[in-house]
Amino acid sequence: MSNKYFFRSKISEEKFRTVLRLFCLDIEAKKVAEFTGLNRITINNIFNKIHYRIAEICEAESPFENGELELDESYFGARRVRGKRGRGARGKIPVFGMLKRGDKVYTQIVKNCSMSELLPIIKEKVTPYSVLYTDGFKTYDGLVNYGYKKHHRVRHGENEFADGNNHINGIENFWGLCKVRLEKFRGMNKNTFYLHIKECEFRYNFRNQNLYLFLLNNLRKNKLN
Repeated sequence: MSNKYFFRSKISEEKFRTVLRLFCLDIEAKKVAEFTGLNRITINNIFNKIHYRIAEICEAESPFENGELELDESYFGARRVRGKRGRGARGKIPVFGMLKRGDKVYTQIVKNCSMSELLPIIKEKVTPYSVLYTDGFKTYDGLVNYGYKKHHRVRHGENEFADGNNHINGIENFWGLCKVRLEKFRGMNKNTFYLHIKECEFRYNFRNQNLYLFLLNNLRKNKLN
């Protein structure tokens, strides 16, 4: 059966477009299977391939151009274990994020949030002419020594959260949206977390576009395989 969006697919183009449309509406795989009459394994397989394509799209984004960028890290995973507090609490997955105000966000799973781990990401994605905003986390100490001369900090530990333009409300809002959305995937396998966080990134970055038409056009040029 010929399908110009999905190589060697056993479902029709019409059926595939329906699945893609429901995916873009953020309908759960179980409900998509019920609505389309396809089995859950088929839907999971399609969703998984779409997730990988979305991740590719996100990773292909060019480095941020000059502008105002908010940098922050967040932790995802099991609820906080009693006695384990703060950054790096046991069982959490650390994710580093950069948000260009009024534009897009970029996320990357990291081993930890040390300067040696985060600096290569920052240098790859951010030009030294950008204006950076961070919280008071010690990892961000010394960014000016690496060429980022315009670095402003909001010190949450001193009850500072916003001082005019000096804040990281944008990236913190993004983390909140991610965590609310990912609540429905309780017990999510760590091996699939990367794909889910990239989906959150994709949906945020293309929030003002028709996701269905965007992906349909992408798949016409390069089929799922």
